[in-house]
Amino acid sequence: MATSPFLPYGRQTIEEDDIAAVASALRAEYLTTGPTVAAFECAFAQRVGASHAVACNSGTAALHLSTIALGLGPGDWLVVPSMTFVASANVARLVGADVQFADVDPDRGLMTEATLREAIDGAERIGRNVKAIMPVHLSGRTAFLAEIAGVGREKGLPIIEDACHALGTTYDDAGGGTARVGDGRYGRLAAFSFHPVKTIAVGEGGMVTTNDARLADRMRQQRSHGVVRYPDLLRDRALAFGHDGTPNSWYYEMHEPGFNYRLPDILCALGLSQLAKLDRFVARRRALAALYDRALEGLAPLVRPVPPVPGCNPAPHLYAVLINFAMSGMSRQKVMAGLKARGVGTQVHYIPVHRQPYYRERYGELCLPGADAYYERELSLPLFPSMADGDVTHVVESLGDVLQQR
Repeated sequence: MATSPFLPYGRQTIEEDDIAAVASALRAEYLTTGPTVAAFECAFAQRVGASHAVACNSGTAALHLSTIALGLGPGDWLVVPSMTFVASANVARLVGADVQFADVDPDRGLMTEATLREAIDGAERIGRNVKAIMPVHLSGRTAFLAEIAGVGREKGLPIIEDACHALGTTYDDAGGGTARVGDGRYGRLAAFSFHPVKTIAVGEGGMVTTNDARLADRMRQQRSHGVVRYPDLLRDRALAFGHDGTPNSWYYEMHEPGFNYRLPDILCALGLSQLAKLDRFVARRRALAALYDRALEGLAPLVRPVPPVPGCNPAPHLYAVLINFAMSGMSRQKVMAGLKARGVGTQVHYIPVHRQPYYRERYGELCLPGADAYYERELSLPLFPSMADGDVTHVVESLGDVLQQR
């Protein structure tokens, strides 16, 4: 039996203690940029094992702040896999840099060492200055980080992890032991999202983790209009300090334009409440994914789950399957419509970014067969913690019914 008349592909899980946390923040002195921001940052950094965490108002802002912190700009190129949301690529353009698209594993949608090398070699052959690498942890599965980091060290390129799908994911470290996405073991920076369908939700929000204090300070400055208040950084000493040498309490400076990317106390209060439930949310997502894995065996080879990444224990953000639509004799649109009629919502993650008109006009037609092959077969099925076991059965039976109508 389904828990609701309609199952979307993703949904936030908001409980009474979350509502109480927000209500308490509303009664507090600060609504924005107060002590709850720092508390959320501290708790998040500790949770993922990083030295610093910088809160901001979206996953896109987190990615944008990361490119700013690394100093990307005109003349630089950022390597991004084409199988991702457009924000991963767009943040390069927002700082004036360009995007070198990398292909992906056609069955997992992830950038690999081979596709990364191919992208970098292609860029270098025509004189492009590759400045950084942005692997994307798609659906909760990690990209092949150890191998990608090896290329980064060889080429002297820092890594920005797009971890917007991967809060709570762990993986086997190449040196032994277990690593956490966002702990800075391989990436200089990692960007997370708290959109309602992500592992924890604050409405809209993001976080960047890093082990570099200088990068964290730069991002905190940029998220608040580029304003500087630290006495040691103030340049106009006559205006900044009184006759006795003490800093003027009201004084601030702007050394370069920044953004209003702040995350308010209200949402950070929700973030703290949600973060305390991360283990429970992840465990439930994993349990549901395991139910899907078993239930879908009867639909093979027409439908199969995206294969696992060796050594990765994902916190599944999405439950993605690969459907041979040509074999089924049905279009993806018809399958999605048939599922919707049965109360099952689905989505496609994603249209390859190199296929977007803006990037086709800028870079011409690109041949990335792995990204195209993944896109042609991908469909994301409902996955969120409040689903019942019976919901998985309903989804898989509905999918089987629709495909049998071919």
